[in-house]
Amino acid sequence: MPARVTEVLVSTGDSVEQGQLLLKIEAMKMENDVLSPIAGTVEQVCVSSGQEVAGGELLVKVAPS
Repeated sequence: MPARVTEVLVSTGDSVEQGQLLLKIEAMKMENDVLSPIAGTVEQVCVSSGQEVAGGELLVKVAPS
C-alpha cells in the first residue's frame, strides 16, 4: 500500500535505541510510527518528508552498535 512520509526524526550518524521513533508515515489518512528494531547508529536515511513510498521500500538503515 502506498504511503507518504510525514516526518523524518533522525539523521545519518545519529545513535538510536531499540524502539526509538525514526519517522512517521501516513497511509489511508492514518499516521503510523516507524520504530527502530535495534539499538545502533543510523547509516542512511533513504527518504525525506513528503516523499511517497511503497510497501517493502527501505526507509532508514540502522547498523547495530
